[in-house]
Amino acid sequence: MMLAVQKSSLHGTVAAPPSKSHTHRAFILAALAKGESVVSSPLFGEDTCATLDAVASLGASVQRRGEDVVICGGSLSAPGKTIDCKNSGTSIRILAGVAAQLAGTTSFTGDASLCSRPMKPLLDALAELGVTVTAAENGCAPFSVTGPASGSSVHIRGDISSQFISALLIGAPLGGRELQVHLTTPLTSRPYVEMTIAAMRTCGVTVVTTEDGFLVPADQSYRPAPVRVGGDFSSAAFLFAAGALAGDVCVTNLDPADPQGDKMFIGLLESLGASVTHNPDGSVRVGSGALHAADVSLSDAPDLFPIAAVLATQCSGTTRLYGAAHLRFKESDRIKSTAQFLRDMGADITETDDGCIIRGPSPLHGAKVTTFGDHRIMMAAAVAGLIADGTTVIDDPGCCAVSYPAFVADMQALGADMRYL
Repeated sequence: MMLAVQKSSLHGTVAAPPSKSHTHRAFILAALAKGESVVSSPLFGEDTCATLDAVASLGASVQRRGEDVVICGGSLSAPGKTIDCKNSGTSIRILAGVAAQLAGTTSFTGDASLCSRPMKPLLDALAELGVTVTAAENGCAPFSVTGPASGSSVHIRGDISSQFISALLIGAPLGGRELQVHLTTPLTSRPYVEMTIAAMRTCGVTVVTTEDGFLVPADQSYRPAPVRVGGDFSSAAFLFAAGALAGDVCVTNLDPADPQGDKMFIGLLESLGASVTHNPDGSVRVGSGALHAADVSLSDAPDLFPIAAVLATQCSGTTRLYGAAHLRFKESDRIKSTAQFLRDMGADITETDDGCIIRGPSPLHGAKVTTFGDHRIMMAAAVAGLIADGTTVIDDPGCCAVSYPAFVADMQALGADMRYL
């Protein structure tokens, strides 16, 4: 199946889907807390369902009640079968940190894409903590970890994936001892770690920020806590961009106080010249405006890169997106994938090591787009197709189910001419 997109004019209101990042953390922390936790309005996407299946494999009781999930946790153990995390990097990384604190061996695998993504820095850190790790020479999945960990101090790079740090922090209380995490390079995507720390605090565990990393004090345990998952600013960015480029779109179900780093996209739109209205109920309306170029660091919000690049093609002047070298190791090489589909659509774009340079505005035209199975490439290309002359044909549109299963339906409801082929 493919998706055909035609130039369209969008108008209306749509609710942002639940946050993928918050859902992962809510499911995992509920599994670690002794007792019953209710996670309300989570995202039921392919990645988060992989996490839900995994915590059940580790021994948590999982029940779905309507739009809520009830998890009874606190007694996890190494399972007798391999945990398949499918395409979810968050699942395999954070759960590896959890499994490292359990007695016995836990094995992990995933699809071809996940098995090519970096794991070695995390596995090396777990080995430093006394965990036995068995993995391929490149340190990717499939791998197994045999715990429990015995160390109280660990060193790890901070510039490859914030998920590595979240994995160490979330798993630490299971060991009962203090854990000091020393970062050997600057931390990128810091808001995701702050999101982890906030979620842990909600469940009764404190993390202290230190001069070179983080400290999890000893003798802490997770307690059950009800969690209502808020809207996803990462997914909302595609809706906002569609409004800025092709009409007028209002997005609801967003909390301005949420620590998600990708809410910076709203400020970026304002700085580039889009029309942005903040409503008293927390919703945000975005419409077209005279867009102009800027230099934009995405070090704390790398997931915004594909849609920010689409936006930049319509800005007057030269836009530089930088600070996101770790995008090379996502579901696809997102810098290369983004540059490829935008170049095919007529954009003047040049890759750099950590981003790209785009000269605009450029009239876009329809093209055949390869998503490489990457949900953010699929959605960014679909938004680009809304302002392109002719037909844009996108392969594997179903990959958006990883983070935003209703993306196409929501866009159609706003007036987008999108049809499955």
